[in-house]
Amino acid sequence: MRKILSLNNLLLNEVGYIYNLNCSENVKKRLLDLGLVKDTCIVPVLKSPSKGIRAFDIRGSLIAIRDEDSNLISVYTKSI
Repeated sequence: MRKILSLNNLLLNEVGYIYNLNCSENVKKRLLDLGLVKDTCIVPVLKSPSKGIRAFDIRGSLIAIRDEDSNLISVYTKSI
């Protein structure tokens, strides 16, 4: 069973998979160029101490995404 939530609701080190990008076309294009395509594994690994930004492991790369953008990215988790 899949649980769908926004990317900024994933806990640190919790594995999620890209489900949908609900943002403007400009932002969506940038995210797609960074590898955030459907069913890609994404894991939050760092939180900024000043809040507002988190770093994610995407295909072995560390990508920083602002909370306002990660709120518009839907992910799903796989439950056992």
